[in-house]
Amino acid sequence: MSEDEGGAGGGTRGSARDGGVGGAGGALLVVGDVVTDVVARHRKPLARATDTAARIRTLPGGAGANAACWAAYTGLADVRLLARVGVEAGAWHEQHLRRAGVRPQIVLDGEAATATVISLVDAAAERTFLTDSGAALRLSPGDWSCALLDGVGNLHLSGYLFFAGTSRETAGLAVRAARERGVTVSVDPASAGFIAELGVDRFLEAVAGADVLLPNEDEARLLTGLPDTGDAAAKLSRHFPLVAVTLGSGGALLAAGGEVRHRVPAVPAEAVDTTGAGDAFAGGFLAARLGGADDAGALAAGCRAGARAVTLVGGRPPLP
Repeated sequence: MSEDEGGAGGGTRGSARDGGVGGAGGALLVVGDVVTDVVARHRKPLARATDTAARIRTLPGGAGANAACWAAYTGLADVRLLARVGVEAGAWHEQHLRRAGVRPQIVLDGEAATATVISLVDAAAERTFLTDSGAALRLSPGDWSCALLDGVGNLHLSGYLFFAGTSRETAGLAVRAARERGVTVSVDPASAGFIAELGVDRFLEAVAGADVLLPNEDEARLLTGLPDTGDAAAKLSRHFPLVAVTLGSGGALLAAGGEVRHRVPAVPAEAVDTTGAGDAFAGGFLAARLGGADDAGALAAGCRAGARAVTLVGGRPPLP
């Protein structure tokens, strides 16, 4: 579960410079997943029913947690995270989050283990996930408190929350609370595979009310049924005020009001592992907007973070 909205409202909704979403200011609250990643980098194709040599590391991850860490890494001073983990790994994850500059609100689950992802990374640095959501999708309404929004400019939700009933209910509760306070809301759809299983219509209904949608190109095309990513982004921006789509080596684009407004190229980088590149984009994009950047500046900041991420193993930035 690795891989994220942009605008922050500083307590009020309004018009951004060119995206129609509130201005800068306030903390970033991420509600999402904390995951133990087992990253296996194999140079040769997997050999069925026998051994394939690989370099394997166990690392902290999770789409929500990664985005939070990248937001802190790129300069946002106040980044918070609400997530549920198993008791067996809670202290380890909390320690890593605090060292990364994130203020974690970790809920310990005594019945389910921490979410775990096996990330298979091939010679081209492309990753394929085997996902056990564990405690992550057991985040419940009882874990939520409106006080978590105190001082928050933007609420960011990992799309993984929308793929199970309990966590989907919790995400909906958080969105409603944010809207009542005038706090902008961003959503990273997170997984084209899980969206397809849930159903596009159900997913779009669940995330209705978000101000910013942060899909990758596969997710944008799936959510609209359109083959061209620009057309897909434009269509989505008729339902969400701001849509920023990551294009991998093609950079990123931003749509608002039914049209593509900005395109930025990718930052050159030698990729070793694409795990968490979208999370890094989300964190960088959100941090920049909360810091006062306009849409084009935030888009470029997201691409810089994504480029840095692919040069690292795993989904997190370096610890200070």
